[in-house]
Amino acid sequence: MSVDLPGVTDLHIHIQPWGQLTPAAADVMRRGKEGHWDRLIALMDDPQALLQVLDESGIWRVGLINYPSPDVMGFTDETNTFAAQYAAADRERLLPFGGVHPRFTKDPEGQVEELLQLGIRCLKIHPPHQLFPANAYTMGLDALGRIYRRCEERGLPVMVHTGTSIFPGARSKYGRPMELDDVAIDFPDLTIFMAHGGRPLWMDEAFFVLRRHKNVYLELSGIPPKKLLDYFPRLNEVADRVVWGTDWPSPGIKDLGQNLGEFLALPLPDDAKTSITRTTPFRLFPSRP
Repeated sequence: MSVDLPGVTDLHIHIQPWGQLTPAAADVMRRGKEGHWDRLIALMDDPQALLQVLDESGIWRVGLINYPSPDVMGFTDETNTFAAQYAAADRERLLPFGGVHPRFTKDPEGQVEELLQLGIRCLKIHPPHQLFPANAYTMGLDALGRIYRRCEERGLPVMVHTGTSIFPGARSKYGRPMELDDVAIDFPDLTIFMAHGGRPLWMDEAFFVLRRHKNVYLELSGIPPKKLLDYFPRLNEVADRVVWGTDWPSPGIKDLGQNLGEFLALPLPDDAKTSITRTTPFRLFPSRP
């Protein structure tokens, strides 16, 4: 693998302990997957099978999205250990993401340190599933601010879900990208990824926040590639702060390779496509021994 031109990184796939899903969340996740649901369930326990899928799809590395959400999705703090153990199968190609739930933690800084000890590469905040806005520390949720601060101090990036969610109990009102304006101002040295770019309601907000703050990056998962330039017609202007992701195998995302192919077919300059899929994610998440 050439360091000058690394392979494609998909920073957003959902390899999680699906056995923890609530029955309602599992029903939503299963939609459209009836023919291959058992295969997907098996992938959650078999990193070698996932690596084969990546090879078939032309993907070098993936970010394994995990975060605690006990009251909406069913995921507990054990999701962090799951991510770390799964990624241990290939630390170069599997990037474990994890989380600290600010409404439940009694030791925000200590739990961030635990993530680092596990080898977690990015902390995931999911406002609609964790039931608070991304700037809730300005409204009394002190633990959230302490999590951001410790991540900033320790150089741990944070990915924040922006946009809606169809899972039962999710509060989509908490998905507005504009809340990240506060976070980017208050934690200027924190690397922040806006997952999903506010899809499908708040793309304009996401683009404003992205252009205003140099520590904010746009992550493209969950947006149909063929519609991407309808939502972000000026994407090429900010290509150096955009990273590729799919959201696979969440509802509506059928194939890793198909999504990548549709993105690469867009009328964007080749250097922009290379930056988004290869060089920028490699710069932000360099390989570790």
